Amino acid sequence: MGERRGAPPWAAISSVVLITVLALAALHAWRRASTTPGPPSIPAMNPLGPVVQLWLSTEDRKLRLARQPDIETDEDAASSADVVIDTRNTYQSIVGFGAALTDSSAWLIQNKLSEQQRSALLDEVFGPPPGLDLNMARLTIGASDFSLQPYTLDDVPFGDVDPQLQHFNVAANLRDVIPIVREALAVNPQLHVIASPWSAPAWMKTSENLIGGTLLEQYESAYAQYLAKYVDTYRSYGIPIFALTLQNEPGFVPVTYPGTELSADQRARIIAQYLGPALASRKPRTLILGWDHNWDEPGQPLSVLADPDAARYVDGIAWHCYRGGPGAQTQVHRAFPKKDAYVTECSGGDWAYGDTGELLWFARDLLVAGLRNWARGIVYWNLALDEQHGPHFGGCATCKGLVTIDSHTGEVSRNDEYYAFAHFSRFVLPGAVRVQSTATSEGLDNVAFQNASDGSIVLVMVNSKADARRVSVLQDKTSFEYALPPRSVATFVWNPNQKESPWIRFVRRYFEKAGGARNGVK
Repeated sequence: MGERRGAPPWAAISSVVLITVLALAALHAWRRASTTPGPPSIPAMNPLGPVVQLWLSTEDRKLRLARQPDIETDEDAASSADVVIDTRNTYQSIVGFGAALTDSSAWLIQNKLSEQQRSALLDEVFGPPPGLDLNMARLTIGASDFSLQPYTLDDVPFGDVDPQLQHFNVAANLRDVIPIVREALAVNPQLHVIASPWSAPAWMKTSENLIGGTLLEQYESAYAQYLAKYVDTYRSYGIPIFALTLQNEPGFVPVTYPGTELSADQRARIIAQYLGPALASRKPRTLILGWDHNWDEPGQPLSVLADPDAARYVDGIAWHCYRGGPGAQTQVHRAFPKKDAYVTECSGGDWAYGDTGELLWFARDLLVAGLRNWARGIVYWNLALDEQHGPHFGGCATCKGLVTIDSHTGEVSRNDEYYAFAHFSRFVLPGAVRVQSTATSEGLDNVAFQNASDGSIVLVMVNSKADARRVSVLQDKTSFEYALPPRSVATFVWNPNQKESPWIRFVRRYFEKAGGARNGVK
């Protein structure tokens, strides 16, 4: 056998050079991704290894979903920490996050933005990173308070009736709502649309008016067919309806905009006898969500679910945030664990107590708390309103959209609620599962998830206190610490299944130190 010869010295040198070049190139791309400006600056989520990526927002708005330096992890983990994450204990899977494309929002986007501005906004809101990645939207069936005028989809002259729905039409939606939803679907074909009526046609109601009254029993079947016809018609325009609610806020009778009171008994009867069977025969099936009102009356959805004939058709409960607390979701879940929970409406606004903004409230009380109480999806109210909180027909005069569109210039500004949602929608992917995490207290709140696609862990924490809070986190053998700034929201992302080589870590640290030195950071 001949003598084996080793590789020449230049080969080893070339390998080192090649590895160095590749590592530097990768780190250069990583540095660019983490510093690229944009509205907002949201670099792609691609953890290198056991390091923890961090995005941060502060109540004073100095930081808004700003990428921060990576956090080193310690694999010689301690046995305890402030927040212990256990991925073996799982809860609900996540459908997604979104906002309502009300008549007002759709009209603004269609009529007050140029084609370029409209495309840019829809790409940002519904598109993948660096977009907001919303994948849920709520539509109103007929007019709400955020419409330019009252209407339904089967309006006839006063005194006439139309039980066969011969005058049903969606003409009022053809110029704004339908085109905008179709554009949103082109950006995100996985968009989940939830639809809710504010009022039945006036001829079906005791008040003979869109405002006030309740549904006449003789028209319960026609009303169910009215809703089913909406589902069919929108599907014919290429807009599948993921879920439907029977009535928006059925326990509230507004006096300035369309609304209808529907008792629990009547809702159960309509679902059991008419709407449930009508939708069950359609493929793919549109889900039925019950209640669609506030957290403060869990007895209402519980009453409908107690009727087995209705419950067989009810897939989950829709909740609003304006009264009560999200613990109501857990109360209903414990009684009916197979029924899902969704938050379908919650609006921010220029309230008297909102001088410091609403970042913390929405991140903590709606998103963290809602998700810790079994919500599979959370939908904000108006996606977009103008600088005058409109246009609207009655109702809320101080509500805000996720974004504000200047009706004169088309300029888009992003509100606190936008960034609160971004801390979740950008990182908690559809199909992610909420996992157990220690419930912190004293001004610290958190919720954790594991993404199904790559096994990455997402932890969102809120510090409501006026001082920084140092927090330790432990997940399996991975642990780290971080000092949360005062009154801030943080999203941490890491992948316990990936490992970072010592060489890459060395080069990354070098670049971090060099970047810090350039920016005057020691």
